[in-house]
Amino acid sequence: MSLLALGINHKTASVDVRERVAFSPEQLAEALSQARASARVKEVAILSTCNRTELYCSTDEKGIQAILQWLGNYHGVSDNDLEQCVYAHWDDEAARHMMRVASGLDSLVLGEPQILGQLKSAYTLSQESGFLGSELGRLFQQTFSVAKKVRTDTAIGENPVSVAYAAVSLAQHIFSDLGDSRALLIGAGETIELVARHLHNAGVKEITVANRTLNRALDLANEFNGKAILLGDIPDALPQADIVIASTASQLPILGKGAVENALKKRKHRPIFMVDIAVPRDIESQVADLDDVYLYTVDDLREVIEENQRSRETAAREAEDIINQGAHEFMRQLRSLAAVDTVTDLRGRYESIRDQEVAASLKQIANGKPAEEVLAQMARRLTNKMLHHPTIQMRKASAEGRTELLDAAHTLFNLSEPDEK
Repeated sequence: MSLLALGINHKTASVDVRERVAFSPEQLAEALSQARASARVKEVAILSTCNRTELYCSTDEKGIQAILQWLGNYHGVSDNDLEQCVYAHWDDEAARHMMRVASGLDSLVLGEPQILGQLKSAYTLSQESGFLGSELGRLFQQTFSVAKKVRTDTAIGENPVSVAYAAVSLAQHIFSDLGDSRALLIGAGETIELVARHLHNAGVKEITVANRTLNRALDLANEFNGKAILLGDIPDALPQADIVIASTASQLPILGKGAVENALKKRKHRPIFMVDIAVPRDIESQVADLDDVYLYTVDDLREVIEENQRSRETAAREAEDIINQGAHEFMRQLRSLAAVDTVTDLRGRYESIRDQEVAASLKQIANGKPAEEVLAQMARRLTNKMLHHPTIQMRKASAEGRTELLDAAHTLFNLSEPDEK
């Protein structure tokens, strides 16, 4: 059996294909059972996220076609559609691929940490379902160890590389404790949703969402126990806002200099941190001229993101070295397991010979034969029986010119080389 990592991801497949091949959490237990029964796999785990679906298996080389056929049948996807976007990695490359995935090096956002938790969930489900054995189980454990080392020894996840996260990161530099801050978010799209999530995770407890339509604002605000208002209510909410982040599709500015001046007077000039992520701008550029306002645009964030991206790319090169070492160590451990059965058989055979000879010798001693004579005979018989088959094979190999077997005998039995005698 060999280790196989097979799947599709954001680099090889469109969103349409990825959606069709994805497994919902409710499907995974059944899918694992079906995969092992139908796809020639001895061990199996499934990782399914918005950006990738991967199967990690212990199988043989013929198993890949069975897995593809099962995967296509399960999701109703044609073999042709799958074969155009699927990738397969075997053994050491499978180990290296899993470690790169766990470390965030194969993610859409370089170094993102969520994938490690998703991989751990895949491992736990497969283990609890009884679908992990010694090979795949060891690979997961080594993968988690390598991913932890990558996070600890490199800066792969230290700097934000998304606009939403960069905006919140800047806010953390302005305010010593975001838990005491109140945020006003203008817009209710995907970017603002991410901003709200990052703010909430950073400790902000009061979030107000202003949007052109109240229902969408309510949907987002309720998710974070916040408040929803219309765009026209922004002047009333602005004096209470320590953080303002805007991202709408408006063609004209939503927040003007006058409204901010009025808010600052009511705040007694306590500073406001503002980020305008929108293009065109949601906040008039003249707002930046006001004292006690820290206004950043999407271009300011882009500079931060690009610098952080370069930092992550440097860390990624360091991470690749850690991963290569981890994959090499895993394969060394895996290859050492291949000797276990051979060593067990060898010990069993010679222990059986030993037990037979000891029993026969004890019987001779009980019958009155001198112990010294019995021990000497037993030692000769043990030597002859243990060396009989190896001697025949070495003579045969020598006659056939297979000197590699003789070299192996020197290594196995720690013999001196001919020129050392």
